Amino acid sequence: MTSLSRELVFLILQFLDEEKFKETVHKLEKESGFFFNMRYFEDSVTNGEWDEVEKYLSGFTKVDDNRYSMKIFFEIRKQKYLEALDRNDQAKAVEILVKDLKVFSTFNEDLFKEITLLLTLQNFRENEQLSKYGDTKSARAIMLVELKKLIEANPLFREKLQFPSLKNSRLRTLINQSLNWQHQLCKNPKPNPDIKTLFVDHACGQPNGARAPSPVANPIIGSMPKVGGFPPIGAHGPFQPAPGPIASLGGWMSNPPSMPHQAISGGPIGLSPPTNAASMLKHPRTPPANNAALDYQTADSEHVLKRPRPFGMSEEVNNLPVNIFPVTYPGQSHAHSLHSSDDLPKTVVVNLNQGSAVKSMDFHPVQHTLLLVGTNIGDIAIWEIGGRERLAFKNFKVWEIGNCSMTLQASLANEYTATVNRVMWSPDGNLLGVAYSKHIVHLYSYHGGDDLRNHLEIDAHVGNVSDLAFSHPNKQLCIITCGEDKAIRVWDAATGSKQYTFEGHEAPVYSVCPHYKENIQFIFATAVDGKIKAWLYDNMGSRVDYDAPGHSCTTMAYSADGARLFSCGTSKDGESYLVEWNESEGAVKRTYIGLGKRSVGVVQFDTTKNKILAAGDEFIIKFWDMDSTNLLTTADAEGGLPASPCIRFSKEGTLLAVSTSENGVKILANADGLRLIRSIESRGLDPSRVPPGAVAKNGDNRSLQDIKPRISDELEKSKIWKLTEINEPAQVRSLRLPDNLLSVRIIRLMYTNSGGAILALAYNAVHKLWKWPRNEKNVTGKASTAFLPQLWQPSSGILMTNDISETNPEEAVPCFALSKNDSYVMSASGGKISLFNMMTFKTMTTFMPPPPAATFLAFHPQDNNIIAIGMEDYSIQIYNVRVDEVKSKLKGHQKRVTGLAFSSVLNVLVSSGADAQLCVWSMDGWEKKTSKFLQIPSGRAINPLSQTRVQFHQDQTHMLVVHETQIAIYEASKLECVKQWVSPNVAVTDATYSCDSQSIFASFDDGSVSIFTAAALKLRCRVNPTAYLPSNPSSRVYPLVVAAHPSEANQCAVGLTDGGVYVLEPLESEGKWGMPPPNENGVAPGGMSSAATGLDQASR
Repeated sequence: MTSLSRELVFLILQFLDEEKFKETVHKLEKESGFFFNMRYFEDSVTNGEWDEVEKYLSGFTKVDDNRYSMKIFFEIRKQKYLEALDRNDQAKAVEILVKDLKVFSTFNEDLFKEITLLLTLQNFRENEQLSKYGDTKSARAIMLVELKKLIEANPLFREKLQFPSLKNSRLRTLINQSLNWQHQLCKNPKPNPDIKTLFVDHACGQPNGARAPSPVANPIIGSMPKVGGFPPIGAHGPFQPAPGPIASLGGWMSNPPSMPHQAISGGPIGLSPPTNAASMLKHPRTPPANNAALDYQTADSEHVLKRPRPFGMSEEVNNLPVNIFPVTYPGQSHAHSLHSSDDLPKTVVVNLNQGSAVKSMDFHPVQHTLLLVGTNIGDIAIWEIGGRERLAFKNFKVWEIGNCSMTLQASLANEYTATVNRVMWSPDGNLLGVAYSKHIVHLYSYHGGDDLRNHLEIDAHVGNVSDLAFSHPNKQLCIITCGEDKAIRVWDAATGSKQYTFEGHEAPVYSVCPHYKENIQFIFATAVDGKIKAWLYDNMGSRVDYDAPGHSCTTMAYSADGARLFSCGTSKDGESYLVEWNESEGAVKRTYIGLGKRSVGVVQFDTTKNKILAAGDEFIIKFWDMDSTNLLTTADAEGGLPASPCIRFSKEGTLLAVSTSENGVKILANADGLRLIRSIESRGLDPSRVPPGAVAKNGDNRSLQDIKPRISDELEKSKIWKLTEINEPAQVRSLRLPDNLLSVRIIRLMYTNSGGAILALAYNAVHKLWKWPRNEKNVTGKASTAFLPQLWQPSSGILMTNDISETNPEEAVPCFALSKNDSYVMSASGGKISLFNMMTFKTMTTFMPPPPAATFLAFHPQDNNIIAIGMEDYSIQIYNVRVDEVKSKLKGHQKRVTGLAFSSVLNVLVSSGADAQLCVWSMDGWEKKTSKFLQIPSGRAINPLSQTRVQFHQDQTHMLVVHETQIAIYEASKLECVKQWVSPNVAVTDATYSCDSQSIFASFDDGSVSIFTAAALKLRCRVNPTAYLPSNPSSRVYPLVVAAHPSEANQCAVGLTDGGVYVLEPLESEGKWGMPPPNENGVAPGGMSSAATGLDQASR
């Protein structure tokens, strides 16, 4: 096939994909063999559509083409075989063995025999090589990773994995150009030719007289109105005029009905009066007179070639004799011009660790750096993002259980947990509302800083409360809720009294969107069955009843100026729709292109400043200009986003919050947003602590005078600031964990990722696991000083014990690493590395017997099968557990390796050693990028075996370095020391970042635990041993290790030389560890000054 023919196939593929000819597009891919659609292949494998997988592959390769192809087909058929065995379908397994796998026996007869023997086993996992086989879903995912690598390496797929870069609708554009060229060749070109076919060349007939003007001055295409621009004519369209006084929503209030009305199917969607069709036909859109050339159709023009008629468009309009392939004109203006992607908030400036999955967010309407967050376990938090500080925090808790319905009380008795479905600020920012998955809506009043007070608790709906919103009907602030009981309710925000109940949906109501136009207040509500209804505040029933595109679960939102209405939803099949509505007609005006076909969950979207739409989809953020259907740009927020992240713009559109897959929030900024964040950092003033009423509203700078006293207050506080010293047990919450095993000093300590357990490794190579119970008192099941955990052991009574045969415990450097899902721990105490099952404590496998012994372990951030292992022989081994193979061996240290940390942002591994040296290694080729020795204070005697440890800040660019002489903050890429705190007379035993990277917990060999500000490395609080350790003059006990809770920023645990483990928290009345030193609220790692030591040393 010639090159141009090949390119024509790509154009056809693009056309088929845009027109949603789903089966045809993949048939053409296979039959032409020009483009291997990896995403389609992945979906087919994930869904186990094995026949389609092999059929699709057959268009590109055969089993015996080469070794890569053979391995691809073998892995697919092996997986199909194992799945049949796993569901005990012996007949199917035998069929696969004979028909599909026997072909491989000629290449490897022993392997085929071993596969055959699996039929004789009750569970094929009894085979050692298959012992780690998990469930079907995980096995397919693992296989898919291997298949992608094989396909990418297979020369037969070379240049077939990338679709060429084409402008949208390229084939349409070429045809449009051809039509215009044909028309220019006409002897008597008409100004408005009627082109009805593409099957023959176009030619204008004789115009009965004078020659028509040149097409250059009168472009033929686009001179008629766009098809989508015509309103329905007569009563034949799907949106028929309603009888009587409610012909449009715009006439409701001017002609109030005297009696209740039934819902009008397909009535107009908005409040604007319908456009007069006759006037539009009399004044069709014409090109500007100075247009010198045609601007051919691109994706910015509306597509009118689609098979179904446009949603909400009448048949008469669809059959009007207008030209296909309409074009736009260079001089034609839109209400808003296209916007540069540079204006969008795409730069990550802040990372916040919320600690649980974020479900909803909202920026404060006045204080633009204040973010409200709600999570999947019922927590809410208020963050000051300029200072990276969590100001206020609330767990899910019913305030007055006795006032709740019996249904809710029964539900809570069964499980005292709830998810936050929606959080929202009131328009003035003085109140905030929280909708939970169980009946309840909470209203809090906010008074600045951490002053968040209970205001109202409303038992709003039976079951799930899906959404809430604030509104001002009758000039009275109300809160609107909707829920699983199919109802919408309106409550007085001051008293909690119910004002209205709107019923009529036949399915649970998913979202509400209140609005007003021309002094008319109304509410749109969407249900999970895709129905959209609208109500006035009059108890007269629903005024509108129509379907969302794709019958999708939909949310609606207006542009900032209230002039344009948008919706975004996801159908049961996972197909998502982002559209703009024509309110006067109840029809879709514009459908935006670019959302995924298989979205996970309901895609969330937001609007900003009358310009931009954004949606979280396919692990990225997608942006559209409101006036163009094409995707404007995307942002990946430096990775780490879930499939359908939660997103929220600030009110000015300069900041964008997006949820992460690691239970956090990333803040993205444009240039203005970056200046806003930096201005707060440089001021050291926390604007969130200013009461809401004192902040400038609507740009009124006169209110700034109210802030001036705050600055003088800060200066006054700076004069009297004093380090918080905790000396008495009554000044701290502490808990020694129960232990009936042999007490041996704790060498390593960590929380599980869930936050509900603590794992310790003792000097005698035994692991200890404490679990906190989940019950009515401890509803979250997280570690806490308020509840006693259980030293957990399986029924077998076995202990997780490392191999210590032929090792000297005094010389060993114990180490362990926990898998992300808390299922496995990898550990070593100078002997072999052991892999333990955290549920059964069984040893799954052991590997890498010494010498050399492992001294540190770290999982690769993207692949749990790859671990970095620091070794006693000064090297680092990059080891693939799955294939039992050392991929690389890194050499650069002069003593044993004692610390490892990965940064997925910088794509590096940082190592530290007993030689007090830091090394940076590229994760691409594992070559060393740079190295540097620590700045050891002069005159200090250093223990030759002292350990240096490293840990990355949440921003993944700065890191904490811990040595017995110091704690330091380094910029990782260049190993530049930006902060250093030198311990004057006691040794640092360990240190770690808090979960939000705002604090550093450090332990010392005098028994104390100190809390530093992470931003400027200044001491803010010290817990002395007298506060948490019992007095015992005969023995010296101190913490060797410290660990930070993964979601509670003020909780830490310490492991002691006497074998004890303590959990420490500040008093509940305090909430935090002392007061930060002056001018520290809002200094970011990026704003750190050069390395220095100062007052903190003298304070020890």
